[in-house]
Amino acid sequence: MDIGSSIRAIRKRKNITIAQICEQTGLSQGFMSQVETNKTSPSIATLENIAQALEVPLAYLLLRKEERMTVVRKEERRQTTRGPDQPRVSQIGSTPHMRMVIVEISPGQSTGDIPHAYEGEEVHLVLEGRISAEQGEDRTELEAGDSFSWHACASHKVRNIGDVTAVVLISVYTEEPHDLS
Repeated sequence: MDIGSSIRAIRKRKNITIAQICEQTGLSQGFMSQVETNKTSPSIATLENIAQALEVPLAYLLLRKEERMTVVRKEERRQTTRGPDQPRVSQIGSTPHMRMVIVEISPGQSTGDIPHAYEGEEVHLVLEGRISAEQGEDRTELEAGDSFSWHACASHKVRNIGDVTAVVLISVYTEEPHDLS
């Protein structure tokens, strides 16, 4: 864990000197320097005092770099599709157990000729267009603003039943972590 580098980066971003941190926390400048260079590991109580001086939650200091906020700009989204007759999927964000995608389904297009299943739970929000969602014996029609959720382990299928491209925001949760790359 690289807590010292995080403390230094936050301190510099906020234009706070080591002397100011030491004044607020009662720590010595030598100790703070060792903390920032990861030459010593402060106690949780000391970290809490440093976090208060930096005006950040203690938990934020304990996050690893890969656990912190990541940003995916619209033009940087990874696009995937299984073929010309399949919906276009834009990966918009993920954590080890959850990912969000935007799926664009052309009129008449579906997620496949036969229903499919896989591990996970999904929540869908229809942003544009009209779709039909099927899972087992359950079938429903949805339009912009409507949402639905299901366990993806039961076979399911989504089809665009409208005249324009349907756009659906999907959040997928899995028990097993997935590859973030």
